[in-house]
Amino acid sequence: MADAKKPMTKAQIVAHFAEKFEMPKKQAADVLDELAELATSQTKKVGAFTIPGIGKLTKTKRKARKGRNPATGEEIKIPAKTVVKMRLLKSCQESIVPPVAKK
Repeated sequence: MADAKKPMTKAQIVAHFAEKFEMPKKQAADVLDELAELATSQTKKVGAFTIPGIGKLTKTKRKARKGRNPATGEEIKIPAKTVVKMRLLKSCQESIVPPVAKK
């Protein structure tokens, strides 16, 4: 399995799925690629895509705003743009980082 200090590579994820579901690595890679393609196309078309058990990709529009050039301090205009955000499901977030108990 992967080193505890490094994230898994695509090849390691494919190998894990292939072993877990007893399928060829090529088929596991195809499933992973199709999920990525589906998430991209649906987010682009619909504006959101939910990955069950993990989170939701959302396309969001940011308004134009004013900012500062950190080097000169000069005020600059930051244009409006569309960005993609990933929001984790609360259950996923809490299983990774348990909430602190209130006293």
